[in-house]
Amino acid sequence: MIAFTLDTATTIQLVLTVFMPILVGFITTRLTSSSVKAWLLAAATLTTSLLVAAYNAVVNGVAFDLGVALLAAIPAFAISVATHYGLWKPTGVADKAQSVLVTDKDTQVS
Repeated sequence: MIAFTLDTATTIQLVLTVFMPILVGFITTRLTSSSVKAWLLAAATLTTSLLVAAYNAVVNGVAFDLGVALLAAIPAFAISVATHYGLWKPTGVADKAQSVLVTDKDTQVS
């Protein structure tokens, strides 16, 4: 017998992980250093991982496992970086995201 199940919390985390680089693009500018963007992405994926693990613990009535949450943040960060360089940057979405909310002073018209 074969079973195919998807954990709701894990699925939500994977979907959020794919779109996390766009969120970082919304809150940074083109002039923001890539190291700051990487740290923001790491913090966002860590926060998402912790929140999903907490949600999973509450819904299932089990203890919150910090080790699992921290371990889940590592592949989440790797997936975020991979989708940034493999999908969002080549398609131009990453550049457009940085132009939506925050603009550089050089690009503003007087």
